[in-house]
Amino acid sequence: MDISSTGLRVLRQIAESGSFTAAATRLGYTQSAVSRQAAALERSAGTALFERRPDGVRLTPAGLTLLRHARTILDCLTAAERDLTGTVPRTELVRLGLFLSAGATILPLSLTHLAATDPQITVTTTEGTTPSLVRALRAGSIDLAVLTSRPPHRPLDGESPRLHDETIMDTELVVAVPSTGEFAGRTAVHVDELIDVPWIAAPATNAEPLLGVWPGLPGRPDVVHCARDWMTKLQLVAGGFGVTTVPSRLSPMLPPGVSLLHVEGAPPEIRRVLVARLPGRPTPAITAVTRAIASTT
Repeated sequence: MDISSTGLRVLRQIAESGSFTAAATRLGYTQSAVSRQAAALERSAGTALFERRPDGVRLTPAGLTLLRHARTILDCLTAAERDLTGTVPRTELVRLGLFLSAGATILPLSLTHLAATDPQITVTTTEGTTPSLVRALRAGSIDLAVLTSRPPHRPLDGESPRLHDETIMDTELVVAVPSTGEFAGRTAVHVDELIDVPWIAAPATNAEPLLGVWPGLPGRPDVVHCARDWMTKLQLVAGGFGVTTVPSRLSPMLPPGVSLLHVEGAPPEIRRVLVARLPGRPTPAITAVTRAIASTT
């Protein structure tokens, strides 16, 4: 096969972003340039590498096989560049991905623990949804990911081999409401009382559900504000502009004017927090970061 490093980087970015358009944006290319690189890869490989689906682009089994080798090749090229330029890394780098609320609760404690136990390790972080972080793990753009799952806790994706994951904690979903108004002074709310309230939620896509509305809420929710950032949502709640669903572990981060209520009349909504990585023996640095994250529970 005659494959360029540019082609391999395009393959990795398509795998991570899930679309040709998003890959082009992240790489700074035109979409037609990405499409040409993808077509050239498939011609060289002699087989289909990409599967076009309604929810985006996914790699075929052959594409995943090539991706595994692409990760190794691109890592070797990076190491060669360091050797040629005489750039010696002073620390061991671990690229960590986190779901959106983990940055406020898990990350600071984990980095504090790591600084005390393994100061030679440097952690860089990126936020994303669980599906996007799983793709980033498969693409080799991150080394470790803090993810969430809901019962019955199926495998994180359908690819093979399965990702290695380790459960960190289970947390219950609750509803964040203004401390004044109709829910003032309460510790619980019946699910039927939530049907007609204004909701603050993250935007939904075909691949990622609406986040912020109580799961299984009867009827069509009235979403009045869309925001991905948790602190934005909580500040809107504090201002009396709606309610939102949050993990109970966010309670130490609540701004003034926000209260958390348990939901009655519906099964408890439990979310599992886990750390995932590619299968195989982890590096000592990845093991140390995993241990630091586990220490937050």
